Amino acid sequence: MAKPIIYSCSGCSSAAQMANYMAVKLDRKDVAEMSCIVGVGGNVKKLVKTAKSGRKIIVIDGCPLNCSKACLNNQGIEPDLHFELTKFGVKKQNHIDFDMEQANNLLELIENKIDEAIVKETSLVLN
Repeated sequence: MAKPIIYSCSGCSSAAQMANYMAVKLDRKDVAEMSCIVGVGGNVKKLVKTAKSGRKIIVIDGCPLNCSKACLNNQGIEPDLHFELTKFGVKKQNHIDFDMEQANNLLELIENKIDEAIVKETSLVLN
């Protein structure tokens, strides 16, 4: 099974930067392969091709604007897993850094949800 692709918003708010931090961490932990959502939104052929490759797609958005999900939707792509951090109690604030402890706690929760989804998908394939 191919590793899922992960996208995140990376705007200027604390919530957006937390989303980007989490996606980078999941990439570095080899849970998913991070790709560039700006390239998808900008219709860069190589990056759109990656997004449409058929691999599972995970999106972490910082706030209800859901910009990363919208970039994919513009290409006719629906993520398999979507996390909006404000739904987990993250406050969107400008001009301040995100809370690292909160980020790491949520990162663990999101990683567990990804693992559950992968195990569920694998068990469906095996049956």
